[in-house]
Amino acid sequence: MLKFQNSNIFAIKDYIGVNLKVILLSKIFIIVIILTVFASNAYCARIKDLAAIKGIRSNQLSGYGLVVGLNGTGDKDGVSFTKQALANMMEKMNVYIDKNSLKVKNVAAVMVTANIPAFARIGDKIDVLASSLGDAKSLKGGTLLVTPLKGVDGQVYALAQGTMTLAIPDGANDRDSHLQVARIVNGASVEQEIPFKLNGKKKLILSLFQPDFTTATRMSDTINASIGDGVAQTIDSSAISLKVPESMWEMNVARFIADIETLTVIPDTIAKIVINERTGTIVIGSDVTISSVAIAHGDLSVTINEEEPGNVKEGSVMNLPGTSTIGELVRGLNSLGIKPKDLISILQSIKAAGALQAELVVI
Repeated sequence: MLKFQNSNIFAIKDYIGVNLKVILLSKIFIIVIILTVFASNAYCARIKDLAAIKGIRSNQLSGYGLVVGLNGTGDKDGVSFTKQALANMMEKMNVYIDKNSLKVKNVAAVMVTANIPAFARIGDKIDVLASSLGDAKSLKGGTLLVTPLKGVDGQVYALAQGTMTLAIPDGANDRDSHLQVARIVNGASVEQEIPFKLNGKKKLILSLFQPDFTTATRMSDTINASIGDGVAQTIDSSAISLKVPESMWEMNVARFIADIETLTVIPDTIAKIVINERTGTIVIGSDVTISSVAIAHGDLSVTINEEEPGNVKEGSVMNLPGTSTIGELVRGLNSLGIKPKDLISILQSIKAAGALQAELVVI
């Protein structure tokens, strides 16, 4: 049996305790580093979420069609174009009838619309939306007959057909729902491809969704650092010129675009506050600051001074330092029980006084 002196036992305990503390501190340090890394990347966004290659986009299609099989909720007899369209369709089937003798209460004329994505291939399925053109009460239960969908050039790119699907909320009845618009999921088949050739292109244009000189410059710098110097050049706040490497001209332009799309940058935006007066909603962007200003609103007194520290005093008096963020102002006003309507008025007044360094948008 092993025996230990008391002093040795205490020494072992101290050794273990110290090592446990070191291990715990090390783990905490690692966690802090990980959280710091995640926090530093929290504002990064992929280039594919901020911009797109010029020319690679969806295109709009539309066509005139007929929905049949309605339960007496179709167009009324006064809608002449529905009768004419139905008579024309019947003639193509070698059925000749007088359009004036037709009853169209089970038929509705609709405008069918769809978006065909870039690089859609023949046989691909796309969703379509059918909207009533006449005075039909409902498209519920109807079936869309074959409808050619054309582009702005007049060519047919897809054919639509299928059963109508209405988006009726749970618990709602027909009276409370909008029944003149219906969707057909995968209701159209692509019949013609929109020509767009990537391979062989030597230059591309990257178009920003939100034009900004700082963001565009950061994108160019990131692309050049990753792909190679001279690949990207900022044209203006909304466009970047991309020079495709010679080794990728023939068959790897798509790979070149994919490599760029996955790069991340920190987007920059102007300071902005968006106010919805109808709902009392206020959305405040980052980097919004306010300068020295004094505000009196009813029983409330707000002073923003460059020399005094920010605090909330007793009653309805609040002091804030100059160049305080709008978040500090809003938090202070909320602590005083200020309602959204009064907060909107205060923000508008600060902007009118020229003390709000941000764009104020009222919707």
